[in-house]
Amino acid sequence: MSVHQNLLGGPPPTHLPDLPEAREALESGIDPSDVAARFPAYPAAWAELADRTFVAGHAVQSYACARTGYHRGLDQLRRAGWKGHGPIPWEHEPNRGFLRCLHALARAAQAIGEKDEAERCAQFLADSSPTAAGVLNSR
Repeated sequence: MSVHQNLLGGPPPTHLPDLPEAREALESGIDPSDVAARFPAYPAAWAELADRTFVAGHAVQSYACARTGYHRGLDQLRRAGWKGHGPIPWEHEPNRGFLRCLHALARAAQAIGEKDEAERCAQFLADSSPTAAGVLNSR
């Protein structure tokens, strides 16, 4: 019996670190603006702000919040060893803030007429986590 290996190999999944104090603050109902101000590197707070402002009809503000969380998440991904591609699993809870920001950025970019950016972000999301794309696009 032989064992088959993926000879193309691919980068391993990237897992962002948990930020328990920030997560607990957001989960406890503290306003996401306050959580983002206290923990500016926490993408989930920015994702929540992006979602709330989008629902309120403020696509430009949503875009700004999503972009902030996206860039903060990219910084963390790189520190975690990410080289610009590879899986960022939705199943790893701390990754969800970044993935939500990526989705929110695509949505807000579409709303303000940035079609190319919206498509790039949507593709990046699908490539990074098909599960996240499915979950977030069905909301």
